Amino acid sequence: MVAKTEDSKLGSFNESASQDKKTETEPIAIVGIGCRIPGGANSPEAFWKLLRDGIDAITEVPADRWKVESFYDPDKAKPGKTHTRWGGFIEKIDRFDAQFFGISPRKAARIDPQQRLLLEVAWEALEDGGQVAERLVGSNTGVFVGIYIHDYQNIQSSDRDRNLIDAQTATGMAMSITANCISYIFDFHGPSVVLDTACSSSLVAVHFACRSLWNGECSLALAGGVNVMLKPEWTISFSKAGMLSPDGRCKSFDAQANGFVRGEGAGIVVLKPLSAALTDGDPIYAVIRGSGINQDGRTNGITVPNGKAQETLLQKVCRQAGVSPQQIQYVEAHGTGTAVGDPIEANALGTVLGANRDPGNYCVVGSVKTNIGHLESAAGIAGLIKVALSLKHRQIPPNLHFHTPNAKIRFEELRLRVPQTLETWPDNGNSPRLAGVNSFGFGGTNAHVLLEEAPQNAAGEINQQYTIEYPKSFLLPLSAKSPEALKAVALLTRDFLINSSC
Repeated sequence: MVAKTEDSKLGSFNESASQDKKTETEPIAIVGIGCRIPGGANSPEAFWKLLRDGIDAITEVPADRWKVESFYDPDKAKPGKTHTRWGGFIEKIDRFDAQFFGISPRKAARIDPQQRLLLEVAWEALEDGGQVAERLVGSNTGVFVGIYIHDYQNIQSSDRDRNLIDAQTATGMAMSITANCISYIFDFHGPSVVLDTACSSSLVAVHFACRSLWNGECSLALAGGVNVMLKPEWTISFSKAGMLSPDGRCKSFDAQANGFVRGEGAGIVVLKPLSAALTDGDPIYAVIRGSGINQDGRTNGITVPNGKAQETLLQKVCRQAGVSPQQIQYVEAHGTGTAVGDPIEANALGTVLGANRDPGNYCVVGSVKTNIGHLESAAGIAGLIKVALSLKHRQIPPNLHFHTPNAKIRFEELRLRVPQTLETWPDNGNSPRLAGVNSFGFGGTNAHVLLEEAPQNAAGEINQQYTIEYPKSFLLPLSAKSPEALKAVALLTRDFLINSSC
């Protein structure tokens, strides 16, 4: 009797282990997107238009950030000065509908704009994916956020009267609260984690969100990152390090590449196991087949990339996902446009993806940084969203400012190619379209995510086997929390219907 009981328990354990193994390898669907991107791209549709049309969203530093003339000097050796006056900026960061989230105006004033932005894009991502927030109350939904700049904290703690510091100041400034605030407002009970690996933070957040879904810690996850530039100190430091482009243009993989351009933005994706997304009939932008992270270790300097580490990571993610590197058609590169970083990354990509690749079968590489700048802790999520949108539309956007290939990159030998115009994304033989996303932190933490196009009829496409007769008119109920908000929703809906191709 005892033996039978133990065998029964063992059998149950083995069955559970088998199920866990299956879950760990199940693809993850991207079912919703919310974003704030330079160039006024405040929705997935607007971001795609910016990418598709090859728009350069870089501008001079606006007056509501800092007085650029007070800190600019073409001589980067000048103390306290930066030799660039450019960046990718988002609009109206001082605007926030606190009442919508049940936050008092006084408390809202203490909250870091980065925290406020993430609340907004989290709501919009859920809305975009058809996920009703009220139905998620008390659920084990997880929140994973990448962030590392704390300009607002510096402003609050050094530029104002300390007598004004109150009980709300600490929670408004703390980086950890950035994810926790989303969980609190929406009453999510899953993991709520903030990650700081510098420029790879948001893609590392996506990686840990996938791991949490595979481990059963959550059944739905919000993942992304944010970056807002309010003070010039980081720009001055990066300028002294020779990282920034003096002419304000990120020229990834080009012979004239002379540094990156700082940018700001926010992005959140809603993640769900593919089987659950298909069962629930969710719209699917793309599918995450695998993800991974590693560390450069000791190099010639803590900010110097390690090509071998990048190769190892890419090989590992492909192997775990059961994908041949030769099947990958596109890589959204970290592509900062630096003299050191670009050749190292291109060589690592070509070594792994170009090996045994047929002549003429190139892997296309590009970088969204040429459009919007380097969003730093939000850079990885910007790249991920770009690829998800590209897979949805089956088009590859142009890589801006690429005219003469960098002589240190052996493009032909590495079987790499940079797109200069909008291209149709060709099919992948008998396999789905596949792409990778790179994101590297300047302290050496590397992240890679492998994406696949959504299954047919799972991305909002109409199944042709059914004939659907539509009425000439529809009743479309609209709701909001105030008359002003209702009017804004009505105008947005009108604009969407006018511009939509559906």
